[in-house]
Amino acid sequence: MEEYLPLIIQLVSGAVGGNIAGSLMKNSSLGTLWNSVAGILGGGLGGSLLSMIGLGTDGGMDLSGIVGSIAGGGVGGGVVMAIIGIIKKAMNK
Repeated sequence: MEEYLPLIIQLVSGAVGGNIAGSLMKNSSLGTLWNSVAGILGGGLGGSLLSMIGLGTDGGMDLSGIVGSIAGGGVGGGVVMAIIGIIKKAMNK
């Protein structure tokens, strides 16, 4: 179970990051459910990308690993939600 905990933290913080980005960008918001879904995808991608370039967690659950998972997931979730929201807004024009 301990090896999955960083991923779970990244997914949850991605959902939070997606909803925060949606609340800050009212015109590009997808609604709470889809902001969460986009954020979860972004959280997983953000954490994976950070791990690949050596900035993410190595599976350790010390304080720096937890903070890294939260930051990577939150930022990734916000970025993916913003990108999807901007694309959706452009398609509706």
